[in-house]
Amino acid sequence: MKRMCAILLIVASVCGAVFAGGRTDSGAAAAATATVLNKDKPLVFFNRQPSDPVSGAIDMAAMNWNGQTYYVGFDAAGGGAVQGKLITDYLAGQTAALDRNGDGIIGYVLCIGDVGHNDSKARTEGIRKALGTWNGSTDPGVAKEGSVTIGGTAFKVVELESRAMTGTDGSTWNANAATDAMSGWATRFGNQIDMVVSNNDGMAMGSLQASNYPAGVPIFGYDANADAIEAIGAGILSGTVSQNVDAQATATLQVLRNLLDGLAGADVYTKGITTPDQYGNKISATVDYRAGEKALMAQNAAVNASNWRDYTAGARDAGIKQSSAPRKRVLLTIYNSADNFLSSSYLPALNYYAPLLGIDLTVVQGDGQNESSVLDRFTNLNNFDAYAINMVKTNSGRDYTDKLQY
Repeated sequence: MKRMCAILLIVASVCGAVFAGGRTDSGAAAAATATVLNKDKPLVFFNRQPSDPVSGAIDMAAMNWNGQTYYVGFDAAGGGAVQGKLITDYLAGQTAALDRNGDGIIGYVLCIGDVGHNDSKARTEGIRKALGTWNGSTDPGVAKEGSVTIGGTAFKVVELESRAMTGTDGSTWNANAATDAMSGWATRFGNQIDMVVSNNDGMAMGSLQASNYPAGVPIFGYDANADAIEAIGAGILSGTVSQNVDAQATATLQVLRNLLDGLAGADVYTKGITTPDQYGNKISATVDYRAGEKALMAQNAAVNASNWRDYTAGARDAGIKQSSAPRKRVLLTIYNSADNFLSSSYLPALNYYAPLLGIDLTVVQGDGQNESSVLDRFTNLNNFDAYAINMVKTNSGRDYTDKLQY
């Protein structure tokens, strides 16, 4: 009997070793992270700040989900002001010929991204304030008569029409919707249109795709996407704004890295960002921290015909180099796989910097319309050490934290 027990113990020991050695990567990851509950792991919201889509108030319940929750984005209000100044500076250097029908009025149309998105609101406000058409609201059609100086002469400014560019599938910031809108505007307003302004580059480039886009009419975007930068160089797009995608992408990863390394307090949002981290990395661009929002914000810069070469694709932050950081797994969501900025600029930056910071990314992407398109794939949470979330709707923070309860 004793001999049989000894044999069984040996077999059990061997089987246990074989099982451990044959464990799948996901199983190993689950075991590695099992000591920390999901609700206690680092969480970074990025690009779409948790907020009320009507009032714009920051959703502090989401931001205070746990002590390791932060937001990384860019200075939206500051960016709106930068875009407004980009436009007025451009106009100041033009001549009266910009007024195509000679009526003494500069008429413009405005492509709005998402009426419930803080970034879209800030850009619309910045544009209207710069042109004097601000009437206290960022809603479509709510604008007053403004004024602007062109070549030393004052002109009236009228917002001919503005529209939220929502696709047939319900997705916002939709370039195809902008193409259709521009086609209708060009037909309806004709030579009353002296300028086109967009909340992002995707819609600006979509507007240019309209077959009847009025030749030579200046158009402004926002994001400094690669195709927009090329369009500025070719004299097609008049200007855009860089929200410093590399600084945002790196800050998203750096905050997670700091939290995963056990940093606390100010070290979480300064190490590797405003001061070198333990691996010698530091973001080169300016990133500010807003304690009241638990938010890190990259600064914006105007891009036009004079400096577009500085923003051509391929340039990366030399302040971030390969580190010896231990590998960690991060589940990252993107609200819309078709979003021009996220797919062509943000995601490539994330994929470039993540390996340098010792982070293995698993990316899931939604359809830009239904939160479920992301949430249904926000799964196997025990397999990850941290999470980075880009929501479909800015008030959906709780939908994600609810899944991290245990």
